Amino acid sequence: MANANGGNDPYLCSAYRTCRRMQRRHDPTYYCATMRLPRDVRPAVHALYGFVRGADQLVDGPNRPPDPAARRLALDRWQDELEEGVATGRSRHPVIAALVDAGRRHDLPLSELSAYMDSMRVDCGPVRVATRAELDSYMRGSAGSVGLIMAPLLGVPSELHPTVAKLGTAFQLTNFIRDVSEDYGLDRVYLPVEDRARLGVTVQDIAARRMTDGLRALLALEVTRARHGFATTAILDDALDPAVRPGVRLARSVYERVLDRVESLGFDVLRHRVRVPPWQLGAVAIAALSSTGRREREPRGLCVRR
Repeated sequence: MANANGGNDPYLCSAYRTCRRMQRRHDPTYYCATMRLPRDVRPAVHALYGFVRGADQLVDGPNRPPDPAARRLALDRWQDELEEGVATGRSRHPVIAALVDAGRRHDLPLSELSAYMDSMRVDCGPVRVATRAELDSYMRGSAGSVGLIMAPLLGVPSELHPTVAKLGTAFQLTNFIRDVSEDYGLDRVYLPVEDRARLGVTVQDIAARRMTDGLRALLALEVTRARHGFATTAILDDALDPAVRPGVRLARSVYERVLDRVESLGFDVLRHRVRVPPWQLGAVAIAALSSTGRREREPRGLCVRR
């Protein structure tokens, strides 16, 4: 039987190498985390990264199509190529070929990528999320779907796969809280219109970097929701493959420190860059790793994006 890197098939071996190089080049932090996974699942993670990176480049990359309609058409073609690959078991595109092979080997729910692509289509043009339900649907597609595909690769029991998706949405919600100003620069506002209207928050407030009482209240609500997401997914720690528990604990700790930082700034994410100070990262790492079991391997290195 062929191994997880494509075995004796030269084309599949090359396809997996292409995905691995993409991840190593474009996201060395994620690449470092991937290399802590069991050897037999690493190629599948490289392949999944290659696909979502390809979609991201069509939406936000330097060579993206020039207008929203063209970007959505490009995403349609990328999704069509995946669906054709899944149906036929092969593809001429190396990333698709690797992902199709990985999906077959590990019984991955690649159909979840349909929801992921729907969220990417939202980002093709100006974003004004209307309702809380719409925001939850977006995050379920963009972060939750990838979490559901990653769950079996992380050794999570099937009954906890939805919990992995919830953890992904907690990470993404934290990013939205932190990046309100940066997202507005991309003509994207993920704070729901219905909540902004209830609290008297306007897009003009965000554009002018004007912190109002209403905006503070809204961001406080989002922070509470994100913290709840992290608290309710902590049960994953004991369900993960021992090799990746420290990394997941570290990621959760770093993101919770981001929420601490938002609160310490009085929720003023418009006039301050919300970053965890480098001196705190060491403390976060120690706290995350100190609770690991004695059976777990010592980390070979910590890769945390500053």
